[in-house]
Amino acid sequence: MNTEATDAPLIDVENLSVVIDRDEGVVRPLNGVSFRIDAGQAVGIVGESGCGKTMTSNALLRILPPGAKITSGHIRYRRKLDEQVVDLATIDSSSAEMRQIRGGDISMIFQEPMTAFSPVHTIHNQIAEMIQLHDPMDDQAARRRVVELLDLVGIVGPDERADDYAFQLSGGMRQRAMIAMALASKPRLLIADEPTTALDVTVQARVLKLIQRLQRELGLALMLITHDLGVIAHTVEYVYVMYLGQVIEEGPVVEIFDNPAHPYTQALLHSIPSLTDKSKRLEPIEGSVPSAFALPTGCPFHTRCTKQVGDICKRQMPAHTQVGKGHFASCFIHTEEGS
Repeated sequence: MNTEATDAPLIDVENLSVVIDRDEGVVRPLNGVSFRIDAGQAVGIVGESGCGKTMTSNALLRILPPGAKITSGHIRYRRKLDEQVVDLATIDSSSAEMRQIRGGDISMIFQEPMTAFSPVHTIHNQIAEMIQLHDPMDDQAARRRVVELLDLVGIVGPDERADDYAFQLSGGMRQRAMIAMALASKPRLLIADEPTTALDVTVQARVLKLIQRLQRELGLALMLITHDLGVIAHTVEYVYVMYLGQVIEEGPVVEIFDNPAHPYTQALLHSIPSLTDKSKRLEPIEGSVPSAFALPTGCPFHTRCTKQVGDICKRQMPAHTQVGKGHFASCFIHTEEGS
């Protein structure tokens, strides 16, 4: 059902859960995820591999893998078409309405553009198809728009590069072309899923600065998914820390770095190399993320946590508690039960 938008965020995810039915059992990759993104805001989603970051973005776009389904929660999105709020969790994933939102309102930059681009079609053909799918125009106008987009993302000689195939471009240029295609439909929300994973360090920095510049200049909302807290520090305004399919801490980026409140966030920060103290030893997080086939009871991090306050950590999920201005954490350290 549609509702009128009154000071609503661009997207508001509430208690979102996803399960995947497999022969070996039921996988629970998302277990009550909640977050929001305002128009024009840059938000980071951070956590180790297997914490549900990419599954969250796939749920938003309704491109879940076979056997996966949303079992609870809401994805309230304010449409570009009429500013009304719709619940993406209830819309048929193959409907015309969802296809218009997916790619039209919300675009995604994938981890590896070499697998996202077709190897047998030129960059022009693929970006032009995206343009005409959401904003029909003649071939000449679409060509001009493709060249404009390639120029916008900093590709030298955009008119010539438009006729190249993906395999003819370097890794950095392919990622820039992927960003150009994501911007083709003039989206409101840009999801960047580990956009620099396959790039070397210097190219990573240039691509991230490009995304940051475009986000500001075009007024886009940005959802940056990464395991790299260093990337988060310089790119977003607000951070959600995920662990085992749940948001366990959230807050302004400065608060998260200066005053991390959850033991998991603290451990992530301690595992980052220091540029100022080269003698400092890295402190890896003991153990690994538990299997989504068999979720632990209580706090999801208790199996690896070194700051447990007692058996309550194993028995009960801590409340999402305010620990600072706009800063929340799910840990018994900050509740009456743990005091």
